[in-house]
Amino acid sequence: MECYFCRHNFEEINFRDVSLLKKFTSSLAKIKPRKKTGVCAFHQRRLAEAIKRARFLALLPYTTR
Repeated sequence: MECYFCRHNFEEINFRDVSLLKKFTSSLAKIKPRKKTGVCAFHQRRLAEAIKRARFLALLPYTTR
């Protein structure tokens, strides 16, 4: 399976694109692992960084209770 970001030629992952980032988080707002999402290692690191920045700016929740 090819990486989602490689397939769609993403230059960078924008932390303000909340709808895209939500696809890569679980129902409990955890970051999904590479095995589940099929993202390459390079983009997984960038994705985790973008999700953490979005959480810090309160665009995404840390947890859902």
